Amino acid sequence: FPESPTASEPATKPMADRFAGVPADPLAPHDGAPRLQRAGDLCRVTLDRPAEHNRLDPADVDALLALFERLAHDGSVRALVVTGAGDRTFSSGYTLQAIVEEPDARFAGMLDALETLPFPTVAALNGSVYGGATDLALCCDFRIGSPGLKMFMPAARFGLHYYPGGMRRYLTRLGLPAASKLLLTAMTIEADEMLRIGFLTDLVPRDALCARVDAYLDHVSRAAPRVVAGMKRHLHALAQAGLDSEAGRATMASMADAYRESLASDELRARLARLL
Repeated sequence: FPESPTASEPATKPMADRFAGVPADPLAPHDGAPRLQRAGDLCRVTLDRPAEHNRLDPADVDALLALFERLAHDGSVRALVVTGAGDRTFSSGYTLQAIVEEPDARFAGMLDALETLPFPTVAALNGSVYGGATDLALCCDFRIGSPGLKMFMPAARFGLHYYPGGMRRYLTRLGLPAASKLLLTAMTIEADEMLRIGFLTDLVPRDALCARVDAYLDHVSRAAPRVVAGMKRHLHALAQAGLDSEAGRATMASMADAYRESLASDELRARLARLL
C-alpha cells in the first residue's frame, strides 16, 4: 500500500505545527492542572508540574477522568498524545499524600478510562517515569521514549498491594517475568530494558521524539476510525480474557462479526477503490 496520503487524505503537518499556536488550556482552575491542546481531530494532554516531577494530585485525576469521559463520546477525536512538561520526568504518578489521606479508587478509575478510549493513544515520554505513571503509560497504546529514561514501580517498597487494573496491565503488556521483576522487587530499569520488555514501543534519540510521535499520528490519521476503534476494543478484550476462556471465545465470535461487517462496508470499498 502507498505510504503517501491519497488525494482525499491531505498530508498532515509535523507535530510542532499541529499544536503550535494552539492554546494549552488547563483542565481545571487549580495550579498545576494538566493542560489540553486540540488541533483538529488530534489532542495533546500535558502533565504540568515539572518542578514536582509532574506528579498528579486528586484534583488532576478528577479533571483527567472528566476529559477522558468527554473524549470517549466526542466522536471526532482520532488520537490523543499524553506527555509531561519539561525534560526530566514524564510523571511520578499519584501523590503519596493522596494515597495516605484519600485512599479511594479514583486514580485507578481514571486510568481505566484512558485505557478504553476508542482511538489510539500515545505516551510521549519526555523523561523518566515512576510509580503510578508507569501504569498511566501502559494504558496508552504506544509508548515512545529516548535513551537516558528510567522507570520503577515502588509499591512493594511502600507496602502497597497494587490495584487490580494496574497489575492486569503489567501482566498483559509486559508478561509475567517482567511484571514480577518490576512489581515484586521495585528495581529500577533503564531505557534499553524498557524497550526489550515491551514497556517502550519505540526508543529514539531525544531530538527525534516529536518526529516519531508525529509518524504515529500521521498513520493513525489515514486509518478508518471505526475499524481502529473496533480492533482496539477486541485486542484489549482478548488479551484480558485469553483464548481458551469463555470470555475469550465470546470475544473471538464478536471479532468475527466485526470482520464480516467490515467486509461489507461502504468505507472498505471506497478506500480500496482509491488504491486500485
